[in-house]
Amino acid sequence: MILAFDIGNTNIKAAIFENNSIIQEWRISSDAKRTGDEYFSILRTLFKEESIQINKIEKTVLSSVVPSLIGPFIIVTQKLTGIKPLIISPDIYPKLSVKVPINAVHEIGTDLLCDAIEAWGQFNSACIVADFGTALSFTAVDKNANIAGVAIAPGIGTAFKSLFNNTALLPSVPLEIPPTSLGKNTIVAIQSGIVLGYKGLVESLINQMKIDMEKETGTPKESIKVIATGGLNSMLQPISDIFDTIDKDLTLKGMLRISKECEF
Repeated sequence: MILAFDIGNTNIKAAIFENNSIIQEWRISSDAKRTGDEYFSILRTLFKEESIQINKIEKTVLSSVVPSLIGPFIIVTQKLTGIKPLIISPDIYPKLSVKVPINAVHEIGTDLLCDAIEAWGQFNSACIVADFGTALSFTAVDKNANIAGVAIAPGIGTAFKSLFNNTALLPSVPLEIPPTSLGKNTIVAIQSGIVLGYKGLVESLINQMKIDMEKETGTPKESIKVIATGGLNSMLQPISDIFDTIDKDLTLKGMLRISKECEF
């Protein structure tokens, strides 16, 4: 079994892989103030509740976009399993199937690298990954398995919360697909602006990235696959045909693939 920790700004995903499949997954909130011992206590309880046989864990792998939580989770993995984790960082990039440009080695988030690795591994083709997290990130991989570039916008949930936190009169409404773009009341007006507005953002940006990839890397537009991942991607699925596939566990699967490519 392999234990993976994907540490994001809002949530931490922990997953157990067995025979290349996720057999158990948990999501806990990210809190930079928690110590490794506190996270260890939480995870030990979760493992016990699901009767996870910790002694069967052979490898651990860690991806974090929150630098202050890397140290605590090294403590967590070692206390839980007795195994030093593989930390996804620039030190291992030269071993990977997808290449990171030298000038972007310290710029690209490890979660986006995991997305790119798994998307390339699944399709063996140029691709764009749209990751719907706290930020909405688009990672492009060209026909030669080089990361061609990244685009980042506020996540749908982030924009949604910001709207209500910074306005006095707008009510909180369900984040749902509206029946029309022509809001006749405040609820539909907000849903139209956020959901349909993000549909336009996603489709326009992906199409522009395809144009720029063809111009800058010689990658034919029609060969570029588009993959969505992250918590809120399903909201756009019924109203957009821009995605070739949706994989909510793409980042975690990318971590598994990296652990194998690094042969630790």
